[in-house]
Amino acid sequence: MSNRLKDEKSPYLLQHKDNPVNWYPWCGEAFKKAEAEDKPIFLSIGYSTCHWCHVMAHESFEDEAVAELLNQGYVCVKVDREERPDIDAVYMSVCQAVTGQGGWPLTIIMTPEQKPFFAGTYFPKEQYYGRPGLVDILREVGRLWKSRREDLLKDGEEITALINRKRGRGSQFDRFNESREKEMLQKAYGIFDGQFDALWGGFGGAPKFPSPHNLLFLMRYAKEAHEPNALHMAEVTLNAMADGGIHDHIGGGFSRYSTDERWLVPHFEKMLYDNALLTLAYLEAYQLTEKERYGEVARHTLDYVLRELTDGQGGFYCGQDADSDGVEGKYYVFTPDEVKSVLGEDAGKEFCVQYDITEEGNFEGKSIPNRIGQGLADENLEPCRNRLYAYRLKRTSLHKDDKILLSWNAWMILAFVRAGVVLKEKRFLEAARKAQAFIEAHMTGKDGRLWLRFRDGEAAHQGQLDDYAVYALALLELYRAEFQAGDLAGAIRRARQMIRYFEDDKAGGYFINASDSAQLIARPKEMYDGAVPSGNSAAAMVLWKLAVLTGDPYWQEAAKRQLRYCVQEIQEYPAGYSFALLAIAEAVYSHRKLVCTVKGEISDSLKRRLWNLPAYGMSILVKTEGNAGELAECAPFTAEYPVPQEGEMFYLCEDGACQAPVREIGEIRCE
Repeated sequence: MSNRLKDEKSPYLLQHKDNPVNWYPWCGEAFKKAEAEDKPIFLSIGYSTCHWCHVMAHESFEDEAVAELLNQGYVCVKVDREERPDIDAVYMSVCQAVTGQGGWPLTIIMTPEQKPFFAGTYFPKEQYYGRPGLVDILREVGRLWKSRREDLLKDGEEITALINRKRGRGSQFDRFNESREKEMLQKAYGIFDGQFDALWGGFGGAPKFPSPHNLLFLMRYAKEAHEPNALHMAEVTLNAMADGGIHDHIGGGFSRYSTDERWLVPHFEKMLYDNALLTLAYLEAYQLTEKERYGEVARHTLDYVLRELTDGQGGFYCGQDADSDGVEGKYYVFTPDEVKSVLGEDAGKEFCVQYDITEEGNFEGKSIPNRIGQGLADENLEPCRNRLYAYRLKRTSLHKDDKILLSWNAWMILAFVRAGVVLKEKRFLEAARKAQAFIEAHMTGKDGRLWLRFRDGEAAHQGQLDDYAVYALALLELYRAEFQAGDLAGAIRRARQMIRYFEDDKAGGYFINASDSAQLIARPKEMYDGAVPSGNSAAAMVLWKLAVLTGDPYWQEAAKRQLRYCVQEIQEYPAGYSFALLAIAEAVYSHRKLVCTVKGEISDSLKRRLWNLPAYGMSILVKTEGNAGELAECAPFTAEYPVPQEGEMFYLCEDGACQAPVREIGEIRCE
């Protein structure tokens, strides 16, 4: 018998629709029921490709005895953290404050007024090696709810007050200081240098997360500060990940993280955002070093996304599960006999040597294909990889989370655009444009606001900070590739909405949820750049780019406000905020602005010549007779630039000084 999740669209919630637990989605009905029946709320937050979420579900939520305890003593609420990042942020901050750590599944017990008094993550059904069992927890909380409720209510009030304490530091920094901010960038570099694993790459010990925005910062710092070691750290890490089992050598793409220091054994789930950000990191390395391998890894990753995570209408799915048939990693591992059965004895034997597939195995008796210690693979092995990929698809399957999240799609649009420009492949630009059209058609409301999620024909959940900030970034990237004024206008529109609905005009920065959204017990504001750069970091980047592109005082002031906020929030440990550091780097290092005026249309030849200019430290606007009016609305100063009688004219300014206009792009000084 299905519970109240049966009508939801979230794959995670639908995974629990047949549980004997009487789950509710997050809704007013659940809280009214808890109040009427005088019961606490049992809140469980997770996502559909989460391995330990599956474990807890199988052990406890599918168990009749546990379900009876939950149904009798609690009102049970399930939340997909990917659909409601605001709810997740609030209660994850509770878990971290109470326990000192966090993760998923997130387990919260709270009052009908949503005030939490118990927090944790995964719990086994019964007590296990010192970890309390869920059954014991439910019984004890049930007993305390009846006998010592005042203590629980007091705890709930204190925890709620704790997470609502204002963290803003006022106007400690009343202006942006180039010298101080460069010292902050240097401090972050020093922290990374101190944590760097010189043998295997990455920072710190196992488990190791890719954190590609850290690598993007190091590569930018290497270029601007003339620090070759920063590039070295990034390259060692990128090469080690490309060689390791975290990289799917058969089908492309990267898993979530590595459980060991060598990047061999991953946690096998694949997430859209990881692959978008890693693509950006490999493309950046390719541009800096011109090493073909980095371009190939980026191409291989995007081909995986196109094959397995792309909706027919153009949107991108969230990811794929770690488990197949209830076994983590089963989809990805091989035995020598298996490989030989597909490729033949000789080719199979050679493939096993090349990809470390052995009789003893490197993961639970089987082998994760990898190139650790061997480096680049022989290009002639590509047909073998393709045959094994086709075999693997038939051997077993992976659960796919096929919902479409706007902010994650925006990161992937950005990656596809950058790849189209850097690798000069039109198909990647076409994929990006199709996804952008999908967002405009299916994830934009009649009021012009964005929706957070789309699945099964339905858009839902009010867009949050990340949706506006990252989508605006993606539109700016599209503008940089194709120079359509409509993309610049779209980015401006989304950034204005971001300021209107999310900015904290008292303490600075931006809240996760909109000012007109249903309010929770706290209004969360995140700065830390975790698995994905924070909305505040993305907002800083968007606002600075708009400030330099448009020359408009409105955007210049908005950018200054956000950069001041970022600086004051990240100064103690800047290495935890690497995407914010990229925005700060944009502001403190030398910047050039190029205006190109064109008679007629923007040719593909001109686009390609502009693509060859530096990606960082240069803003480019292209004015034609056709777009002059729209461009002037976005960047008023461009109204003064005349369109030539024929051909093209290039105007370059750097740090307030302008060069004489030239007719050939090769005549301008770009370095």
